[in-house]
Amino acid sequence: AWVMFQTSPSLTSQTSAFCIQVLKWREHGSRTHMCTGRPGWLTISLRVGKYKKTNYKIYINLMDILEVDTEKKMIRVEPLVNMGQVTARLNPMGWTLPVVPELDDLTVGGLIMGTGLETSSHKYGLFQHICLAYELVLADGTFVRCSEEENPELFAAVPWSYGTLGFLVAAELRIVPALHFVRLHYIPVHGRTALCQALQRESGPTAGHDFVEAIVFSADKAVIMTGVMTNDPEPGKVNCISRYWKPWFYKHVEGFLLEGRSAVEYIPLRQYYHRHTRSIFWELRDIVPFGNHLLFRLLLGWLIPPKIGLLKLTQGETVRRLYEEQHVVQDMLLPLDNLENTLDILHEEICLYPLWLCPFKLPPGRGMVHPAGEAEAMYVDVGAYGNPQAEGYVAQETTRRLEAFVREQHGYVVDVSARLRSQLSSEVKSV
Repeated sequence: AWVMFQTSPSLTSQTSAFCIQVLKWREHGSRTHMCTGRPGWLTISLRVGKYKKTNYKIYINLMDILEVDTEKKMIRVEPLVNMGQVTARLNPMGWTLPVVPELDDLTVGGLIMGTGLETSSHKYGLFQHICLAYELVLADGTFVRCSEEENPELFAAVPWSYGTLGFLVAAELRIVPALHFVRLHYIPVHGRTALCQALQRESGPTAGHDFVEAIVFSADKAVIMTGVMTNDPEPGKVNCISRYWKPWFYKHVEGFLLEGRSAVEYIPLRQYYHRHTRSIFWELRDIVPFGNHLLFRLLLGWLIPPKIGLLKLTQGETVRRLYEEQHVVQDMLLPLDNLENTLDILHEEICLYPLWLCPFKLPPGRGMVHPAGEAEAMYVDVGAYGNPQAEGYVAQETTRRLEAFVREQHGYVVDVSARLRSQLSSEVKSV
């Protein structure tokens, strides 16, 4: 029941080396900010952080799964462990994380310090809500462990802190039993009102689904997907969607909308978790426009997806400027009962499709400013990724208006355009 992948106390040799580097920074007078030495082009974000060039770098190589304890229902990992590693280790053992964000390369550290959610979040909440403990190195070089019982205030403050409170060196995450397949039901929906009502109904506690999401393909057309884990697939209905010659998942989903029919498939669990990886949701259509063509998939589909880090490392200044000025990668977390109004505003401001909808439960407390007070609330992540088609789109002005709208709805903006981020960073430094 208990498996140890690296025999070590809480303070590993890697962590000790980390503490020593921080102490050296203090010896040098603490004249600049610290940051990790990981190159900016390696992150999955489209942004290349310029602060890496001027800050004091702390070098780490924390990318191991440290232990799995099925009796305590816990996995302990280092911050650079990604979702692909976690599912590859846990799923064959019959276990999984309650919340597994879709893309293979998303790291535990990024999902904790930033934000992470998945189609199971209507049951379990955000990625931070499955975290049991964090291990940090603080700015004075000390090592500290925090949980709900041990240093609870620090534990509550770490999520969404983006590394401003300390360097994350390990985390303990909750695990739950897993089955082999996901029974996925595709439900085409026409009309925004019908979509919003159906999504509220399917994400409710009485619906009994393990997974719920929707892809909005136009102003009034969408597909809702509901899933349940199972070990008993129906003969002839298993679809191994990760095979390189298969259509990109979102195009596969769109096929049910074009055909106007509801359908049921059984997808292997790990392939379901990473269903959006091959096409990076739908970002790859702008990078490889012919990538979903059958001939390309058959001949070169095994090359997909390219690593985001490689794309960032090799892109020229002109391409980077286009991404900053004419590209959106933004998630907005808003109350689910205001989804219809949100879709109206997004159609007017950016007119970008597809949109990704992922309902999630927002429990009270746990360090997050809760607009609903102490009551549990149901929110939805509205993900917009691609090139806006709205007339008059201007990155900064449009983003400011969207941010103001999200605040009015008691929501949260998780990501903004690269140009606006760099401008905001400059504003903060000037203050």
